[in-house]
Amino acid sequence: MERQKIILVGAGLGGLSAAISLLKAGHDVEVYEQASQLGEVGAGIQLSANCMHVLRSFGLGDQLDAVGVRPGAYVFRLHDTGEVLQRFELSEDHLAKHGAPYTQLHRADLHEILAAKAQELKPNLIHLNHRGAKFVEREDGVEMHFTNGAVARGDILVACDGLKSVIRAQMFGDATSIYTGDAAWRITVPTERLPKPFLEEVMSVFMGPGGHAVVYYLRGGKLINFVGLIETEEVFEESWTMKFSWDKLKKDFEGWHPAIQTIIDLAEKDQCYRWSLHGRQPLHDWSSKRVTLLGDSAHPTLPYLAQGAAMSIEDGAVLARALAMRDSIPEALQLYQRNRIDRTAKIVTQSTANRALFHLPSVQAMRDAFAKRNEGEDRNAWLYSYNPLTVELV
Repeated sequence: MERQKIILVGAGLGGLSAAISLLKAGHDVEVYEQASQLGEVGAGIQLSANCMHVLRSFGLGDQLDAVGVRPGAYVFRLHDTGEVLQRFELSEDHLAKHGAPYTQLHRADLHEILAAKAQELKPNLIHLNHRGAKFVEREDGVEMHFTNGAVARGDILVACDGLKSVIRAQMFGDATSIYTGDAAWRITVPTERLPKPFLEEVMSVFMGPGGHAVVYYLRGGKLINFVGLIETEEVFEESWTMKFSWDKLKKDFEGWHPAIQTIIDLAEKDQCYRWSLHGRQPLHDWSSKRVTLLGDSAHPTLPYLAQGAAMSIEDGAVLARALAMRDSIPEALQLYQRNRIDRTAKIVTQSTANRALFHLPSVQAMRDAFAKRNEGEDRNAWLYSYNPLTVELV
C-alpha cells in the first residue's frame, strides 16, 4: 500500500510501538495523547520473545538490555513455605529457543525509550493535551475530534487509548466489565535495602488459597518489583495510581513467605498502590473501513499471563505488515484483525484461567494441578514462539 496518513490516539506503550512500526513502514503518522506530559505509571513489565522481536527490530536491543533484567527462570511456589511446584528456564534457554530474550523492565524506562525512538523517526510526532471526543468516518478519510476543539484528519484512525477507549465505545458501546474478585497491590523496593542473600534473579510466583504474588527484579537488579493479588469483596477503581494503607497491605499478606514479608516491611509506607481487577470479553470484530483498535482498546486482558503490553506491541507490527500486503485500506484492516483476533482471544482466556490455577483452595490441589501440566512446555509451544514479524498472514 502507498503511504497513508495515520492517526494514532494514545501514546502509551502500544501507541508508541505502533507508531514506530508504521513510520518504519513509510507511513505518515501523528500521535495524539490526552496527558499534559509523556510518561508511564506502574512499575514492572515482562517482555517475552514474541514482542522482543519487534523491539529489537527497532534497534533498541542494547538500550533495553542496559535497563532490564533477563531472569534465569519462571518459578511457581507455594505462598507460605516457598516450596517449588514447577520451574522452567528462561535466560539463555528462552533466547536459544525463540531467538530473542525474555526481559523484565520498568514500564517508565520502556516508555521513555520508545518515545525517544518514535520522535527520532519523526520530530513533533506526539501532540499532548488532546483528549479524544469522537471520530467521523467518511468514504475519503477519517476525522478525529478532540475535547479541546482540535480536529485531526487522515486516511486511517487507530485507537490505542486503552481500557476506557472513546473510539471503542463509539464503535461498539461501553464494554461490560465484571469484577474478578481480586485487588492488585504494587510496590517496589531498592535491592540495596534487602538482606543478602535474597531471592534469586528469577520470575517468582507465590501461590496460595485466596491470592498470589509475583516478584521479580528491575533496572539491572537495582529494584525488586512486587505485585500481590488478593481476593476481596472491596471494589475500588481500575486505577494504577490509587494509594492504599501499608497496614492493609501488611494484613492482606499475613502468613505469607518470609521473602514477601521482607519486601512489604521495607516498602515506602506512602507508596503502596492498589486497584480492582475487572475482566472483559474479547471482541471478535474491531475494525470498520478506516478505523481499527489496538492493544487494550481491542483486547483488554487480566495480568495473570504477563502479555498485555506484549500483545499491543505485536498488534502494531502486524498492522504495519497488513497495510503493506493490501492496496485497499478496508482489506488491510480486515487482514490485520483476522490475524490477531484468535491469538489475542486465546491469551485473554488463558490469562483469566490462570487466576483460578494460582488461587486453588488447597496445597494438594495446587500440587495436583502442576503435576498434570507443564507451564514452560505449553507457553514455549504457542505463546513465546510467535514472531509477529515473520508469522504468515492469511
